Amino acid sequence: MAMSTAFMKAAFIPLALAGALSACQPNRPDGPEKLKAVVVSYFDCVTRRDFARMKTLTTPDFVIYENGKIIDNDGLIAIINGSPIAKATFSLDDVKIDVDNNSGSMIYINHGKFTQSDASTMTRDFLESAIFKKVGSEWKLHFVHSTVKK
Repeated sequence: MAMSTAFMKAAFIPLALAGALSACQPNRPDGPEKLKAVVVSYFDCVTRRDFARMKTLTTPDFVIYENGKIIDNDGLIAIINGSPIAKATFSLDDVKIDVDNNSGSMIYINHGKFTQSDASTMTRDFLESAIFKKVGSEWKLHFVHSTVKK
């Protein structure tokens, strides 16, 4: 009996040390591609006018700073619905992302192509930055700053 207790103690110590060491390891942040996927999905929702899904990708207090205005999701939806633009497409370039366990940031150039109902088109490049928050296990867009590139 003494031998099995000694054996159990000897086996327990390395297991306990391994568990303690792994518990002390910092959580690894998600990869930057997860944050980029949120922005790409958000602009895809804008393109498709999928406003319900668009809102699921953001925090409840999400805002965009654009052209001197502070716009929330409802304000953006009103702008889109009142716009003569029939179709919009977006692509991202020069993307730089920083991410830790609970927050992240992204800077990028957003290339927008806009087609109006009369079939005329225009393009604009926007200098943008985004801030993300992790809510539960999901990344949410919290803030975007956008200005037209000159």
